[in-house]
Amino acid sequence: MGIPHVDVKAQYAPLIPELQEAFSRTLESGRFIFGPDVEGFEREAAELLGTQDAVSCANGTDALVLVLDAMGIGPGDEVICPSFTFYATAEAIARRGATPVFADIDATSLNLDPAEVERKITEQTKAIMPVHLFGRPAPDLSGFGLPVIEDAAQAFGAGGIATSIASTFSFFPTKNLFALGDGGLISVNDADLAKRLRMLRFHGSESKKEFVYVGYNSRLDAMQAAFLRIFLRHIDDWNAQRREAAARYGELLDDLVETPVDEDGHVYHMYCIRSTERDRLAAALGAADIGFSVYYQPPLHLQPALRYLGYSEGDFPETEKASRENLCLPLWAGITEEQQTEVVSVLKRASDLVTS
Repeated sequence: MGIPHVDVKAQYAPLIPELQEAFSRTLESGRFIFGPDVEGFEREAAELLGTQDAVSCANGTDALVLVLDAMGIGPGDEVICPSFTFYATAEAIARRGATPVFADIDATSLNLDPAEVERKITEQTKAIMPVHLFGRPAPDLSGFGLPVIEDAAQAFGAGGIATSIASTFSFFPTKNLFALGDGGLISVNDADLAKRLRMLRFHGSESKKEFVYVGYNSRLDAMQAAFLRIFLRHIDDWNAQRREAAARYGELLDDLVETPVDEDGHVYHMYCIRSTERDRLAAALGAADIGFSVYYQPPLHLQPALRYLGYSEGDFPETEKASRENLCLPLWAGITEEQQTEVVSVLKRASDLVTS
């Protein structure tokens, strides 16, 4: 592809000698589950995030399920979350037998609208699960007196992540902090919760002999932890490069389309523009061999697996409008000005055709 949507290799290519050394070291050690690299990554991630502890696991979806389980959330309970997010957010709630309750989003931030959240609170509500969408910190929702579980899969290193109960992260290869495979993390400020999470990720056991909970097999591989420790040292610089690229897009695009409003802490996992002519613009990018993504169409409340919840088209106007209009442009740490200029030139030509 001429310009990909995300170029992961461009980010890790300069680090290949370090990655090869980490691979060889782990191979020579013969220890591939838990061990010093997993412990070291958890300690270093907690320090960077500013939390008391961090518990690794197999992936970002497991991180959500583990937190819900550790909190005792299950059948009969409700958890409020957005519909404009990846399926795993609601899937984790449903997997625990609880009910995902959707609330609409704010038109500007695309994150949960606090006023809409308040409208959805009932006696059965046991937690709120905001998503830090596309790297933008979600609003503070701690004022409702309910536990807040933050789905921060797209926002490692962002500001404003409070960890009221826990924040969960994904290390899928396209994320800001990524593994060379899969991985997840839960940051916590409660020692008892961290202990239970560590037991749940390992079959509900501390010792492999006594099993206290019905748990899971959800462990971060030692090899991935070794790679993540290398990448962790670069995350602040990578996020800074993403912010610089986002600012450049804003200048280049000018008033051509609706661009994301910048704010402190935004780390731009994606650069998401909006346009009523989204499909025409997307077609133009594709024809020019430029990668792009359209997200959450249809949104979760209209997905087949969640029809049992009883939602209908029109229930969440801002969510459905964002689903129709969003278009995410190429972005990664290290994207060049020339590449961004080419992306914008294609959009401008397509926009001229639309208006002519």
